[in-house]
Parts: sequence; C-alpha cells; structure tokens
Amino acid sequence: MFQKLSLVLACLLLFSVTPVMAQIDWCEGNFDYDKDQDGTDAFKFKSDFGRNAANNPCPPDGPAPVERTWQSTSYAVGDDGYYQKGVEWSIYRYTDNGNGTVTDNLTGLIWMKDANCFGGRQTWNDAVSLVLNNVANGYCGLTDGSSPGDWRLPNIKEMLSLVDYNAHNPAMWWWDFFNNVQSNYYWSSTTNADVANVAWVVSMEAGYVVINSKTDPNYVWPVRGGH
Repeated sequence: MFQKLSLVLACLLLFSVTPVMAQIDWCEGNFDYDKDQDGTDAFKFKSDFGRNAANNPCPPDGPAPVERTWQSTSYAVGDDGYYQKGVEWSIYRYTDNGNGTVTDNLTGLIWMKDANCFGGRQTWNDAVSLVLNNVANGYCGLTDGSSPGDWRLPNIKEMLSLVDYNAHNPAMWWWDFFNNVQSNYYWSSTTNADVANVAWVVSMEAGYVVINSKTDPNYVWPVRGGH
C-alpha cells in the first residue's frame, strides 16, 4: 500500500512540474565577475541557468566592465601602474570591417575608420547635426549599409574608451587601425551639467578631458552601435 501511494505521489509531482519546466528559458553566460574558485557545480549554474520567460526574464550580462588604462609605469606604490586594474585589451581589440568602419571588440562600439571625415573642425552644434543627418552609406567611404540617423557623436565615456594612457600623440596604442587620427581635441556629445553652453572634449594627444565652448571648433569622430 505504501509503495502504491508513493508511486501515485511521484506521478502527481511529475505532472505538476512538467508544465512549469516547459516555460523555462535558459540564459547563457558566465557571471563570475569576482573570478573566485567556485567549483564545477557553481560554475555550471552561472554559465547555464534557467529563468521563467514570463515572470523572471534573463538578467543582463552583469555589471559594466571598467577597462584597463594600460599605464605600465608605476610612480608610487598603490598607483595605477602598480595595480594595473581593469579589463585587459587583447591584441584583437579592433576589427577592420573593410567597409569604412572599425569595431571595438571591447565595447561593441563601431567607429568610423576615418577619424577626420569632415576634413576639419566643427562647432558642437554642427558636429551633432552633421553626424546625425549626413553620415550614412556612401559618405566618407562608408559601404556599411547604414542610414542617416544610425551614426551619432560619441558621449564622453565612449570617446574616452579609445584612450590608452600608456601612449601619447596620439593617445592610442592601436591608432593605425584608423585613418587621420588627430592629436587634438575631439568633441563628445555630453554637455557640461553646470554650464549648458559648453561640452566635454577629449584630447587625443594626451588623453585628458576638458570643457570647451560649443562655439569653438573641434574634431569629430562618429560612432554607432554599443549597448
């Protein structure tokens, strides 16, 4: 009698669980950002775990990574060159797509290969408008199939992501993936929070950030994609 009751309970449990299991959506990805030694079971859970697609969707890929500056010289114990923290760039960071664009494999951003497409400096308002309305397939050597509105002026953090603090003039290690990189100021699309008529710019000569009046002319480097 006890065995029959156990069998019935097992069948009920099986049929009650099966419809739920049919809703499971498996998320892929290793979320072990602290790089600790969790063992195979924990690693498997982190790399392949279930989520209910309706009530508990798959999470994003975890916290945003902070890239390494690549400053290799240490000037004091405890400084950047001493710890060299951040996400490493591999030798395959950039991919030339052969269509006038270069993909940054670290950030997912797609940059225009020509870092001086407009042939000179622009005011901030002109830069925003020119990139948004003019840059597209057939413009500045692009054969990427893009349309007006796909490209934009990078924000300050996107512009800074190009900087390598172990390099100078230009402040990029792999600048030769691009054409016409200027060791000068480049506009970002980010306006200063305190004074609305100035915006942030990045010096691609030394990698520092300053603010400029939006009526000042600076270089323009279009970008698209990203998260």
